[in-house]
Amino acid sequence: MEPLTAHDAHHRRDFLRLAGAGGLAYLTPLGTLLARQAEKASTPPTSVIMLWMNGGPSQLETWDPKPGTRIAAGTGAIDTAVKGVQLAPGLERVAEQMGSVALIRSMTSKEGDHERGTYTVKTGFRPDPTVVHPSIGAVLCHQLPVAGVEIPRHVSILPGQWPTRGGYLGDEFNAFRSDDPAGPVPDTRSFLPANRDAERLGHLDVLETGFRQGRARQATATRHMETVQAARKMMSSEQLAAFDVSKEPPALRKEYGDSAFGRGCLAARRLVEVGVRCVEVTLSGWDTHANNHAGCASQLKILDPAMAALLKDLRQRGLLEKTIVVCAGEFGRTPQVNAAFGRDHWPHGFTVALAGGPVRGGTVIGETDPDGGEKSKTPVTVGDLHATILHACGVNFAKIQQTAIGRTVPLAEGKVIPGLLG
Repeated sequence: MEPLTAHDAHHRRDFLRLAGAGGLAYLTPLGTLLARQAEKASTPPTSVIMLWMNGGPSQLETWDPKPGTRIAAGTGAIDTAVKGVQLAPGLERVAEQMGSVALIRSMTSKEGDHERGTYTVKTGFRPDPTVVHPSIGAVLCHQLPVAGVEIPRHVSILPGQWPTRGGYLGDEFNAFRSDDPAGPVPDTRSFLPANRDAERLGHLDVLETGFRQGRARQATATRHMETVQAARKMMSSEQLAAFDVSKEPPALRKEYGDSAFGRGCLAARRLVEVGVRCVEVTLSGWDTHANNHAGCASQLKILDPAMAALLKDLRQRGLLEKTIVVCAGEFGRTPQVNAAFGRDHWPHGFTVALAGGPVRGGTVIGETDPDGGEKSKTPVTVGDLHATILHACGVNFAKIQQTAIGRTVPLAEGKVIPGLLG
């Protein structure tokens, strides 16, 4: 019999809480309770929040510390809520949430360049001159359409140099880009008076009608009017308020941290709450070729409260089981410290953290070499990561798509990671 994991324990406690709830709960048959629990467990998550660590965070100063070893270069470790699992100092609040978090410590990639590495981890494929692959958020929006959402279903907050794209699925699946949620949502307010705005739309309608005469197929192919209508609906939608984190209680905003990234994470929770399929929130500044330890410590002061508050907030609202949270960068950092006391690019063994949905919290997949070698135990490819996330969301990752030039491409080329999903 397999040992009880922290993830299993959470569900067992939830069941016991339900079974012992007050009011009329004692009249509910045990079979009905079990059926409800089974239905809840089998329902795929509906959203993904990607916490993108732009620049490539050092695994040794975050998720995979090696205290007391040469490659640690003085970095210690802290205990977590899961016995035997340690994190680097600076992640104390996330450590308390470790029962919901799984770590893949043996991620491997063949790309050690920032742009190519970003493309690979965001899409699951290496760059190819013959095709532009969609990011995982675009794939989810394409494969899992949702009704009633009037704002973009794919959102990137604080996007970096290489934002997520729709690729061969089409530009309509590109992420809508937004800045610090402390400010207004870009491009959602007309700069004209209402009467002048309506007049311009009338002129546009005349032009569109004229163009369509004798060109119905070409006009439909441009999707121009459809795009305009969607934009106008978004501009007048009450769902835009999901970007406005000022509507949250001050105490909760403080938990996320007084940073653009923290506010982005809070906005991500608000967005998935109204039905947005995928939200990416970027934390830049992880390219620590010099002063790695100090740079990572500074970044963790931003990441730790924001990620911990996000997991706690999602759980309290019943959204964590419906949302997969992924924390990843384009690669890791070398076990060796360079002359500038920094760490360089290292795609041979880095960490991705996941939580929510069917992810088995408290699980650790793989192990990197404590001596700094390139080979890891139980290596996991980027394709495997994408296949697992898509599978967890109920998407057939092996499904073949056809590009505009007739090339056939699967949604992901890996396999589901054993032991990661409950």
